[in-house]
Amino acid sequence: MDGAAAPVIGVLALQGGVAEHLGALDRSGAVAKPVRRPEELADLHGIVLPGGESTTTSRLLHSFELFEPLRQRIADGLPAYGSCAGMVLLAGEVLGGAEAGITPLGALDMTVRRNAFGRQVDSFEADLDFAGVDGPVHAVFIRAPWVERIGPQVRVLAEVTPRASDDPAAAGRIVAVQQGRVLATSFHPELVHGDERVHRHFVQTVRAG
Repeated sequence: MDGAAAPVIGVLALQGGVAEHLGALDRSGAVAKPVRRPEELADLHGIVLPGGESTTTSRLLHSFELFEPLRQRIADGLPAYGSCAGMVLLAGEVLGGAEAGITPLGALDMTVRRNAFGRQVDSFEADLDFAGVDGPVHAVFIRAPWVERIGPQVRVLAEVTPRASDDPAAAGRIVAVQQGRVLATSFHPELVHGDERVHRHFVQTVRAG
């Protein structure tokens, strides 16, 4: 795309933190628009898959006849970013996903575990080092997944350090990755108002194409 023009980035608007992502993208220099129909994918330079409930979003993608058009557009090179449930949907493999009725988009060569950090009551916040971003990123984890396996083309952007969580099982877990022009985080940067660095990282990824 023209590097001087504001990229048009869609936010999948079936459930989850749609408004928060739209606002963060607007503040990051993009033209943000909600996406609910297949034809709305046509003019996008990138797309965000927000959090929510991955089983519900997977079902709604099929109900709205969005799954295959979205999968194809990402396979053809459309930059994508998924937070929390969005990370689950972008994965190549979801542990227990078939039993839960989840059809992943297969955009990232990785295996994820849904709700890996526990239930809603186990939600937590932590400051993480994030590759390519200056200074720590404040991360909000809500029923978050983590990455169990990555392929050779997947770059790790952030991990949970021992100082970031009291749970020894969480230490060292991968919570942000990028493969080419596809980005995913276990956490919700859209909920940290006033810090758009992760969204700006994605916008820059879109512009670079």
